[in-house]
Amino acid sequence: MAILIFILVLLFLCYAVLILYYKAGWNHLDEFVLNKQYVPKTKVSIIIPARNEELNIDHLLNDILSQYYPTDLMEIIVVDDHSTDRTPDIVQSFLGVKYIDLSIHTGTQILNSYKKKAIETAILQSNGELIITTDADCRMSPYWLLSLVSYYEIYRYKLIAAPVDFTCDQSLFQLFQSLDFMTMQGITGAVAYTHSGTMCNGANLAYTRQAYDTVGGFKGIDHIASGDDMLLMYKIEQRFPKKTNYLKCKEAIVKTSPMADSKAFFNQRIRWASKATHFKDKRIIIVLGLVYFYNLSFILLTLLCFYKPALLFVLLTALIAKTILELSLMIPVSQFFNKEKELVRFPILQCFHIPYVVLSGLLGQFGTYQWKERNVK
Repeated sequence: MAILIFILVLLFLCYAVLILYYKAGWNHLDEFVLNKQYVPKTKVSIIIPARNEELNIDHLLNDILSQYYPTDLMEIIVVDDHSTDRTPDIVQSFLGVKYIDLSIHTGTQILNSYKKKAIETAILQSNGELIITTDADCRMSPYWLLSLVSYYEIYRYKLIAAPVDFTCDQSLFQLFQSLDFMTMQGITGAVAYTHSGTMCNGANLAYTRQAYDTVGGFKGIDHIASGDDMLLMYKIEQRFPKKTNYLKCKEAIVKTSPMADSKAFFNQRIRWASKATHFKDKRIIIVLGLVYFYNLSFILLTLLCFYKPALLFVLLTALIAKTILELSLMIPVSQFFNKEKELVRFPILQCFHIPYVVLSGLLGQFGTYQWKERNVK
């Protein structure tokens, strides 16, 4: 028992250092205050891969067309990824939106990452200095584009990771997803500020054409199902050290919906976890390993409680310590996203979060998943 407690304490101390490091990084990351009178000069290409998004694509395009941004400096490209619904018809009904049929460029070729191929195809047919990617099910404020571009023009980063938020009702399932994703956003901002890793989300990402071309685009990672965001960010950060960052700006937040059911949720998380073995950045692998084994220790300790009830006190103490520690990071992040009220249920959701981390991490490395009606290895 003494050895077990020693290991648990050691894991907790390592995890505590990590979380407090992220908290410091997030707090030191200055919030960008947008000047809404700013006059941009950069031509941008907004690229949207879409597959069976007839329920969402019109809302997104209306949001983009309503941006406070010069129309002559904005190019919108939707790449239809073999949709079987009304997505192509809806997209082509919008004036000022360029439509690309990905099937023409892939033919009968079977790919493991259609999304990377869609983005790559769009970039080849675009002419913007700044490439901006988002997803077809996203929504944004009218100042989204201006915030991204003004930040780019002031600081000239080669890649800008921008905030993504989940809209949700008050169901525990959606609240769980929202809190989990919000934590990842906090870590994303922290590692960007400290340059201690590369995290971002393709739903709200900007990078220069020059940086994309210099690193060879998705060459070398095009066979990997996921990673059109983080793996590309790693390539750009390696080629242009300290020229990537996170845009901490409320006007830049892109909102998207959480998964509708547990099957879709686990497929999404397994998809994200599946790229872990492809990270060349060993720091990320070490962090993922620490987080995984720390959470696994709670599963093992819970099982041992059936044989040694005296360990129940240790388990409860460890859970309380973990909750308090994680809240220290989540409170400032929730304040940025205006989601402080969601934290009320966070202690209850720990019971779901721990097994979720262990299961999705395991399946991400050894399982297959379904994404956009496709089975992916």
